[in-house]
Amino acid sequence: MFENYDELNEMQIDMLREIGNIGAGNAATALATILDEKVDMSVPSVRITGFDEAVANLGGAETMTVAVLINFSGDANGMIMFLLNVEDAQSIMTILVGEDDEDGLSEMKISGIKEIGNILSSSYVNAISALTGLKIEVSIPYVAIDMVGALMSVPIIEFGAIGDKLMFIEENFLGETNDLKSNMIMFAEINTLKTIMQKLGLEI
Repeated sequence: MFENYDELNEMQIDMLREIGNIGAGNAATALATILDEKVDMSVPSVRITGFDEAVANLGGAETMTVAVLINFSGDANGMIMFLLNVEDAQSIMTILVGEDDEDGLSEMKISGIKEIGNILSSSYVNAISALTGLKIEVSIPYVAIDMVGALMSVPIIEFGAIGDKLMFIEENFLGETNDLKSNMIMFAEINTLKTIMQKLGLEI
């Protein structure tokens, strides 16, 4: 029986990685629809890591980043945060909304990023639901542009009391004309992890 992320065994961590892989595959399909072009995906890096390591992998605490956050609830509870560095976010939205790069992250671009983040984040929730049969609802997406350290304070404040580990997913989406590197952070409550693992037949 585990009570925090630190106590997960290798089989349980492998199960979380598999959910991450399936979610990333769903996300690639969703992104192809958004961009209206074929999108391939390199093998995603899915690992259980600490908050400090996640911040370092995102470029350090002072790196300016765009984040889209959704909470999920119902039979499973937690949060997912989709993160893009500002340059990649601006490039992809310039393609989608047709505004010049000099416009920066306009209100229209930020709205587009929110929608992409919502769709890609939901891909992971849908993966959990499809694998387990759990009924899960997602919140409206929240978008923020800030330094990584400030953005990561949100899951730390909300979930830090039950452990300092989270699922960190690095993805490279390879389109016909553009590539997109993104990161996804998922943190599920401990009781949610137990429910998921029981549904998948794993010992807890």
